[in-house]
Amino acid sequence: QAAADPRSSSDAPEDGPKETSSVSQNISDADAFKILLEMKMKKRQKKPTLPSTVTELDTEDGSKVYVVGTAHFSDSSKKDVVKTIQEVQPDVVVVELCQYRVSMLKMDEKTLLKEAKEINLEKLQQAIKQNGVMSGLMQMLLLKVSAHITEQLGMAPGGEFREAFKEASKVPFCKFHLGDRPIPVTFKRAIAALSFWQKVKLAWGLCFLSDPISKDDVEKCKQKDLLEQMMAEMIGEFPDLHRTIVSERDIYLTYMLKQAAKQIELPRASETEPRKYIPAVVVGVVGMGHVPGIEKNWNSDLNIQEIMSVPPPSASSKIFKFVIKATVFGLMGYGCYRIGQRTVQFILSMPAAQSYLQKLTEIRSRH
Repeated sequence: QAAADPRSSSDAPEDGPKETSSVSQNISDADAFKILLEMKMKKRQKKPTLPSTVTELDTEDGSKVYVVGTAHFSDSSKKDVVKTIQEVQPDVVVVELCQYRVSMLKMDEKTLLKEAKEINLEKLQQAIKQNGVMSGLMQMLLLKVSAHITEQLGMAPGGEFREAFKEASKVPFCKFHLGDRPIPVTFKRAIAALSFWQKVKLAWGLCFLSDPISKDDVEKCKQKDLLEQMMAEMIGEFPDLHRTIVSERDIYLTYMLKQAAKQIELPRASETEPRKYIPAVVVGVVGMGHVPGIEKNWNSDLNIQEIMSVPPPSASSKIFKFVIKATVFGLMGYGCYRIGQRTVQFILSMPAAQSYLQKLTEIRSRH
């Protein structure tokens, strides 16, 4: 403070600034950490005032996890996330995203809105190249559902995750974790769980989704995430698909939240000083549809190895893949045939062509 204040510097003895400088240099990283940590603890509310969408969970070692249940297309959900992070000053923020969807944290709202509405052949090819034919098609169909909601509401998805990312950066020593299972694993396991006709029926339902949605509908769905509720209505007759898309991800999200809630080690002045730990505070930001599953699995011993494996393609998947390819090539061939047929008809209808054909017919009749 003496070095920063001009009046203090002018009134101080000649060696005053040097002494202040040496004191600043003598502050260790551990001391600086302790000072910032104390400031954070003072700001952290002992009895935080939390939104009704927050579920509080405890670990065996005293750590606290605040799970914010959100609707992915909701302004009020963004406010809930901001308020929770400001009140509890967490050590870790975990969001329902994986590395394949992390780009939405860096894009602005307008860019995301544009991206969500534009589903083109290039995106389809990229999805197929990344995830395979079946999983790529499934991903694009789900994107179509998301784009439908985006178009209806004029609001890009993932706003609560972007708010969580911004607020986490304002909290000292707060880490930001991606807590969702990689999307290619989810799609591949979902595809493997369906029979041939179930895949056709699901694809048909997703392709022709066009029901209007209002902002009031979204807020009504805060007890169950809108996107997942729409999916649940379409996949209600496919329990295996619900298991892979919702239930398995409940387990994965729970596991990641518990990993994030491990105790924090305090800095030590020296290597000989014993290690000290304090309970962690974690904020989880997930779709409201996952909150009941997280509560259900919270006190269970979880092993995510099984739900991370991708089963080999079934016979029905191979048949469906062959049918898709045959359909694509068949449509391309039919398109070429129709274009060629119309081109020939157009050429034959021209006066010059008709005159040439008449002369050719006369020559042949003479012979």
